[in-house]
Amino acid sequence: MQFRHALDCSTTVRFTMDMRSIQVELQSFGLRLPPYFPARNGGAGPAEGCTIRMAGRALTVPTQSHYVGSSPYSLQTQAGGAVVCREGVAIAEVEIPVRPHFYDETTPQGESFSSIALLHGADCLASTVYQNCVYWETQQACKFCGIGLSFDRGATVLEKDPDMLGSVAVQAAARDGVRHVTLTTGMHSDESYTVGHLARCAQSITAGSGLPVHVQLMPPKDLSLLDELKQAGVATIGFHLETGDPGILESIAPAKSRCGIQRFMDAFMYGVELFGSNQVSSFIIVGLGEDADSIVRIAEKLCRLGVFPYVLPLRPIPGTPLSSLWPPDHRQMIAIYKRIAELLHDYGLSSAASKAGCVRCGACSCMCLFEKET
Repeated sequence: MQFRHALDCSTTVRFTMDMRSIQVELQSFGLRLPPYFPARNGGAGPAEGCTIRMAGRALTVPTQSHYVGSSPYSLQTQAGGAVVCREGVAIAEVEIPVRPHFYDETTPQGESFSSIALLHGADCLASTVYQNCVYWETQQACKFCGIGLSFDRGATVLEKDPDMLGSVAVQAAARDGVRHVTLTTGMHSDESYTVGHLARCAQSITAGSGLPVHVQLMPPKDLSLLDELKQAGVATIGFHLETGDPGILESIAPAKSRCGIQRFMDAFMYGVELFGSNQVSSFIIVGLGEDADSIVRIAEKLCRLGVFPYVLPLRPIPGTPLSSLWPPDHRQMIAIYKRIAELLHDYGLSSAASKAGCVRCGACSCMCLFEKET
């Protein structure tokens, strides 16, 4: 991703907080933006917010949720660049992304490439290949998910054509420095179709651009379907358990609860056999009500299997059932990051070793900042 240059160093003020703590706080408090600053609202994951580059890495921060208005952090821009301010005091220079060049391309049908895939973080191309879910707008839907919001606003197309995704990947790699791809999807009623569509999309991307591809999906009942993804050239895979607490899972993600935690565990083991240790991951969301010790226990269980626990704070998306919640306290996040970092070290796992996807990108979490100290 290309970024606008930051302001000159002389514009910032010395501040006692370390840069890790600032980034964690930004993801808990959010960042107040100037009017008309571009930001994202909707999608299938922790989607609400914008991306900035701070201290050499891309970071996504909340910008539109209800709690952001009371954040001590604000972004100030001028012709030379941008700074993040805390209580009105400039504390860090940042760079803000310029619009990717490939967004201006269109398909033969006249659809913008940006309606097919978006740039996430610094160099990750991301697409929800089926922008709906059999559980969307039902009582079984994941309460944090905003998968249908961007489609309802006309910002994307319902089902991405594999050939078009391949074309977008080629342009994104050539013109905007994309280095890997994340594909996620809502569920069809036919899980074999879901897996097959992901496989066709991944195969088109790898054949055209050579970029490594990460896919995210619900564990299928028939785990042998995952072989199709491996054969299509998929490099890494994610099954997002979200929480290790069965009661919270039932409350927050009923369809996943009905699927059962054991099916996730079976999929993790099968996935590690297919893709290797450190190439299978699971989101673990802090802020759903699970206590820190429980989070660490499920993270260690995943590490023991060779699965990377991608720990990140809850990001309530406007328009979803959890929109009125707040992200977890930044001090809680720091304590959990430190404990998980020790586990990653003990089990030989590393975000830097991930070939593609959210773990490699790292923009929605500060986990990688704490890995470095262990």
